[in-house]
Amino acid sequence: MAEERINRKLAAILAADVVGYSRLMASDEAGTLAALKRHRQTVFEPAVAAHQGRIVKLIGDGTIVEFASIVDAVNCALSVQRSGDSLQDESLRQPKIVLRIGINLGDVIIEGDDIYGDGVNIAARLEPVAEPGGICISSIVNESIGNRIDARFEDGGQINVKNIDRPIRIWRWHPNSAQASAINGRQPNAANLEPHAAIAILPFTNMSGDPEQEYFSDGISEDIITDLSKIAGLMVIARNSSFTYKGRSVDVRAIGRELGVQSVLEGSIRRAGNRVRITAQLIDATSGGHLWADRYDRDLTDIFEVQDDVTRRIVDALKVTLSSGEEARLADTKTSNLAAYDCLLRGREFMLGKEKNRETFEQAIVCFKRALEYDPNYSQAYACLGFAHIFDYQNRWTDDPDSSLPLAKQYARQALEKDSNEPLARCVSAMVASFEKDLDRAKSEIDLALSLNPSLALAHNLRGSNRTYSGQPLEAIPEIEQAMRLDPASSPHFLHFLGMAYLLAGKYETAATLLRQRIVLVPGTDFSRALLASALGHLGEFEEARRVWGELKEINPNYAFAEHVGRQPFRREEDVERIADGLRKARLLNHQ
Repeated sequence: MAEERINRKLAAILAADVVGYSRLMASDEAGTLAALKRHRQTVFEPAVAAHQGRIVKLIGDGTIVEFASIVDAVNCALSVQRSGDSLQDESLRQPKIVLRIGINLGDVIIEGDDIYGDGVNIAARLEPVAEPGGICISSIVNESIGNRIDARFEDGGQINVKNIDRPIRIWRWHPNSAQASAINGRQPNAANLEPHAAIAILPFTNMSGDPEQEYFSDGISEDIITDLSKIAGLMVIARNSSFTYKGRSVDVRAIGRELGVQSVLEGSIRRAGNRVRITAQLIDATSGGHLWADRYDRDLTDIFEVQDDVTRRIVDALKVTLSSGEEARLADTKTSNLAAYDCLLRGREFMLGKEKNRETFEQAIVCFKRALEYDPNYSQAYACLGFAHIFDYQNRWTDDPDSSLPLAKQYARQALEKDSNEPLARCVSAMVASFEKDLDRAKSEIDLALSLNPSLALAHNLRGSNRTYSGQPLEAIPEIEQAMRLDPASSPHFLHFLGMAYLLAGKYETAATLLRQRIVLVPGTDFSRALLASALGHLGEFEEARRVWGELKEINPNYAFAEHVGRQPFRREEDVERIADGLRKARLLNHQ
């Protein structure tokens, strides 16, 4: 039981240390301390902030930094080490600060603001192996970054390091090495290009004194998220992740660090009879200062105008320019019927709450259908009905879950007939198409969804899985990582698809690490265990593969690999064969 309570996650860890620090201190203590402070303030800390890192601890001349993205971690290190002599000011007569940097990707244990575990230990052991002014990364980092950075790392072979019971393969980079030159013509993937402004919308506090009104305050918050997500110049954190702060007293600056955003919106709602009072304040997540604040005392029927005003005031405060299409989508009112809207909010609360089961599914369906009784042209209600039936099809709640797939298709079609710009309906259509193994139709629907809502994490993950199933696993990786950036709380779900993409790309060590993390976070998964066993088979770790397979059979004694994989929409037979080959190497397929 104690093991289950340990808070773990997958993270990229950067460890940095000053070369010859003791010698520098002995020679000029005051000058060294001044030079180190200047380097941190003008080079290191700005680079960490620019790449969404979090400085975990400073130990003398050493630093440990945590990143959610391995690409961000490596690009941060490159930025620091490429600064070279640009900081040196001969007039100050200060010692030159030169760093060694080590980077690893691995499982870490979280305890307060601190992290520890093998993921951190290996990064710390790699740092001394780097050349002065250089970077040393583990093989899993080299696999993970692929061709997504503008530098090449040189294979350093295998080394043994203290307190790690296995050899580690390393890769090195140095600014003076011929191997470190930029790769001509390489362009960063669009999925990794973040907009200028990133924002999190916290769930508005229900001040009505009636817990039954939680659905209303949550719904208003979610609708502001949805509206802001339509704007390409903003990156908006998904509901699943921003709502993890509900009911918690957390410093806005800490939220900014944890979610990697520059601003946070918080507020409260008091609903009494036909009146509603809403307060909202936009806060700079770096300084904690207010960027904008307002209070609205209105009739309940004015709620849609209030939402529109809050959205536009945020856009103005963040100096985001809207395209004509974005202006039109923001001006589009989904319904003018308050009763229909109220039913939709209640239904979404059932559908997206912490408890998801047959009872909540059936309650959500009742609410969405009631919304359509009030407004038969309500596109969002049709889309939500389709999404709810996708949940039933996947989770097998009802007596006839297979009938939910054609129902989802029907409701998505009806939603789009009412409003062709409904992004959730496009996602439902894409999911139905994927289940029907029509990957081309799914791709078209996903592309439309993201053109309408660039911050929709669901659509980014769908695009990633579509590319994986279509035989493009390397192109899938940045899309799935973007989904994780937008919705870190859903990472346990996304890790399965990310691990599968790396497996099909032949990057078995990275795949195994990601799938192990998925299993830690979702212990009851069976297919992720099958994929992990395959990756381990390819790595030659046959005993471990058999142990993982044994866990799978305990969870699902009737698991049949061929039948399960046959239901997946793989376009290329060679991808299925790659998974099966790893299992055959570990002699597992005959054990079904």
